[in-house]
Amino acid sequence: MADDYDIRDASLAEGGRRRITWAEQEMPVLRQIRERFQKELPLKGLRISACLHITTETANLMRTLQAGGADSVLCASNPLSTQDDVAASLVVHEEIPVFGIKGEDRDTYYTHIEAALDHRPAATMDDGADLVSSLHKDRSGQLSDVVGGTEETTTGVIRLRAMAKAGKLGYPILAVNDALTKHLFDNRYGTGQSTIDGILRATNTLLAGKTFVVAGYGWCGRGLANRARGLGANVIVTEVDPLPALEAVMDGFRVMPMEQAARLGDIFCTLTGDVHVIDRQHFAVMKDGAILANSGHFNVEINLEALEGMADEKRKVREFVDQYQLNDGRRLNLLAEGRLINLAAAEGHPASVMDLSFANQALSLEYIINHAGELEDKVYTIPEEIDREIARLKLETMGFQIDSLTSEQARYLASWEEGT
Repeated sequence: MADDYDIRDASLAEGGRRRITWAEQEMPVLRQIRERFQKELPLKGLRISACLHITTETANLMRTLQAGGADSVLCASNPLSTQDDVAASLVVHEEIPVFGIKGEDRDTYYTHIEAALDHRPAATMDDGADLVSSLHKDRSGQLSDVVGGTEETTTGVIRLRAMAKAGKLGYPILAVNDALTKHLFDNRYGTGQSTIDGILRATNTLLAGKTFVVAGYGWCGRGLANRARGLGANVIVTEVDPLPALEAVMDGFRVMPMEQAARLGDIFCTLTGDVHVIDRQHFAVMKDGAILANSGHFNVEINLEALEGMADEKRKVREFVDQYQLNDGRRLNLLAEGRLINLAAAEGHPASVMDLSFANQALSLEYIINHAGELEDKVYTIPEEIDREIARLKLETMGFQIDSLTSEQARYLASWEEGT
């Protein structure tokens, strides 16, 4: 059992181990990487501080890093995303220090990040960039110890690229979110399914026939819009970028400004990575009983302060549903305090898709160690060879084969002389 940790209840460990083992069955690529890591020890002695959602899938990533020789600690990347039985199992069975309790307050959340930084990491793994930001703002003296890091989310990559542009990033970061085998699958299929799962668990509402408003048509929004449509919802997409907006139109969705959509929607979900996407003027025209959810990383996409200010009464009507009664009698239902609905009210992405994302995490850390000293203090895209190797392994484990180029085909693709 780890010596230093802060979890809800160590007695939950056995149940956590059963769920971790269940998830492992759906993560064959990560399992193969772990088997190789165990033989080669590419991360031997590497001190890692990870700030990730503490789920069964994350547990299997941490076991993989440990198999590779890493000395890791883990803290929560969201106050509501920790699975307490998983945290207990990592502490008790794997002897990995964990700092995370589902429902922790903001002060505890940042105390846990500080505890992870007390580990004096040589590498960081982040999901939203809170750990990296805290390291730069509060622990800048430790930056010289860090050789590199990884970032899992769209939101985090945006923050880190802003830091790099301002000349404030103190070490190289690999943007795991930019890997094709991450965002084409995790963001689209994982977020699409798990967001629906969270909304349904929180509300038990029927989607068929409802008007479902998706704010943002990035890869996460694409996934959610398609899955909501698949369950019979009438989907509206809101966007600020004409390119994804045009794509949403061509994909068969109605596209309009949020101010128009606010009058029509039964269910709203934000996935933009930006602030106040649903705001005071939108609450003012929504239907009685409208459901509000967020699947972006931070709880800033729905203006909670404005909603609180407009409400005469707030009451909890279900475990993950806070109902706000406005002064005109209308009721708006906020899910999971405006935090990540798929992790707060459900279990996050299915293990099969996280197999790809966490394979990227593990191989990215190996890449950073192998290229320590060669990389500049900026945000890098995952090397193509890592992306393709993960895709190859995933197809192989799923029992699919693909063609190989003949020498003639390879020569043709590499030439410029041949025309029509």
